[in-house]
Amino acid sequence: MKECISREAALAALKEYNKEPFHILHGLTVEGVMRWYANELGYGDEADFWATVGLLHDIDFEMWPEQHCLKAPELLQKAGCSPEFIHAVCSHGYGLCCDVEPTHQMEKVLFAADELTGLIGAAARMRPSKSVMDMEVSSLKKKYKDKKFAAGCSRDVINTGAERLGWTVEELMEKTILAMRSCEESVNREMETLA
Repeated sequence: MKECISREAALAALKEYNKEPFHILHGLTVEGVMRWYANELGYGDEADFWATVGLLHDIDFEMWPEQHCLKAPELLQKAGCSPEFIHAVCSHGYGLCCDVEPTHQMEKVLFAADELTGLIGAAARMRPSKSVMDMEVSSLKKKYKDKKFAAGCSRDVINTGAERLGWTVEELMEKTILAMRSCEESVNREMETLA
């Protein structure tokens, strides 16, 4: 059983360094997505660990964008996170802003899905429903191919992430849409309470 801080403590740490609703929404979304993946891929007993890493993966991004994944260890240590937890968080910046390689299955999933949740979220906001519930992979692929759409979401990172997992980009998209469907309602509810 992997140790991680309580969700309450994790959420408090996230809110301490993140004031923008968008960054909190992203943390909550990646938390839900990581929980879904843990259960889906047979790591259900580690679901809390996966989810909490997802929640805190961008803890330093809003206040220290230039030091993303470099400032995080200090903030996470302060919050009481283990070295293993800190490694997992930092690994999603591999090759972009740090040299902590994603080695565990969970780290590979975080690396691949983090960037993709941004793209899926942007695509969902364009839909009449504003939801992932009725999103299909085919419509997401069109947005993916349009380099101008959600230009900040790196296609290279998504491709590399899928490769590391041994999945096609379509598989990664399909799974991540399902993962986002699993938590959309609870994330929206939680965002309402923060407003």
